[in-house]
Amino acid sequence: MRVVIMTAGSRGDVAPYTGLGAGLARSGHEVTIVTHGLFEPLTAGSGVRFCPTPVDPYAISRSGSGRSLHASTTGLGKLLRAVSMARSAAEEMTDALVQAARGADAVLAAGAVAPLGRAIAAGLTLPSLGLFLQPQHPTSEFGAPMLGGRSLGPVGNRLGGVAVTAAVDRVFTQAMRRLRTRHGMTLPDASVLRRSHERARWPVLHGFSELVVPRPRDWRPGLEIAGYWWPYDTRTLPGELEEFLAAGPAPVFVGLGSATVPDPEHLSGEIVRALRAAGLRGVIQQGWAGLAADADDVITVGDVPHASLFPRTAAVVHHAGAGTTAAVLRAGVPTVPVPVQFDGGFWASRLVALGTAPRAVPLRRLAAEALAPALRRATSDPAYRHRAQALARRLAQEDGVAPVLAALDRLAR
Repeated sequence: MRVVIMTAGSRGDVAPYTGLGAGLARSGHEVTIVTHGLFEPLTAGSGVRFCPTPVDPYAISRSGSGRSLHASTTGLGKLLRAVSMARSAAEEMTDALVQAARGADAVLAAGAVAPLGRAIAAGLTLPSLGLFLQPQHPTSEFGAPMLGGRSLGPVGNRLGGVAVTAAVDRVFTQAMRRLRTRHGMTLPDASVLRRSHERARWPVLHGFSELVVPRPRDWRPGLEIAGYWWPYDTRTLPGELEEFLAAGPAPVFVGLGSATVPDPEHLSGEIVRALRAAGLRGVIQQGWAGLAADADDVITVGDVPHASLFPRTAAVVHHAGAGTTAAVLRAGVPTVPVPVQFDGGFWASRLVALGTAPRAVPLRRLAAEALAPALRRATSDPAYRHRAQALARRLAQEDGVAPVLAALDRLAR
């Protein structure tokens, strides 16, 4: 089949689909990933084709609107600001998504663009399914991940999930109008189309493991947990980093991925103070936050392959995005999650519950006095590493690609 995978967001919203796409391509499918142009290098050598969309998420994150997310102190407040930002971006991406889908046999839509992806598929009478990296459907069993994941009780949890679903529908109001006016598609509103797909049990596969998030018992049929989709990445570590690793004991990796911070210089200083207070060396990833610190015991790096670096660290401090959380679990190392926004709180709580992290240190409380003791516990108590390694061994036995191949076979019938 000619398969189009549509996604949007940060690197962590794209990289897992490069590995999944490579697996589908090895099985004979022709796979194209359609997403932001700056992520095209992620598909190099994978056998996956790439189709760029015009939106630059890095520029958005650095804009006034992007930085305004830090002004919201609640998950709902951040979500509402994000919805406002994303509406015009979704409309800008629409034409490229439609163009890519016109040559496809099936549309596979990531959670970030699911309402638009399934609408395009419906307008072109193509089969489709969802490929989600977070549990987005409402459930009574845990709080809505995009609101931080804090449990509000069974009724509150489900209502929170419904509220998130309604907010996501609003993101695509202008994009749906564009499908009707520019592309001649006869489509209902996003919320109406979603309810229709839900009644038809639109298939959604989730790219994480039931060992990490058990499937909610109140989910409808058609919502499956496939297992992790590991990114395609054959890069090696830079020579300078290899030299740093060889020059002393295993360091702590500190990186916030695609998250931004209000004061990078101050935060970098706090991180270095925490590392030294805990007696640890550090590898600090610059990331979109712009972190930086260099000394004999600290090195700053750019984009490096997590799969090669994380297993060689004493612990990983990260923003608890879905992609980095997966990489840490795969590496089998202790972690200190620093949730910044959206689903970070949810994944952080899962790491603590699994016993691979002593505690979470939210960004707003990230100071040396909070981070140092968490690092000491993560690196000095062998139980955290033992639990992390045991879980990593079990995850290595799973095959997240196989359920997607089976789902494509069902679509083709």
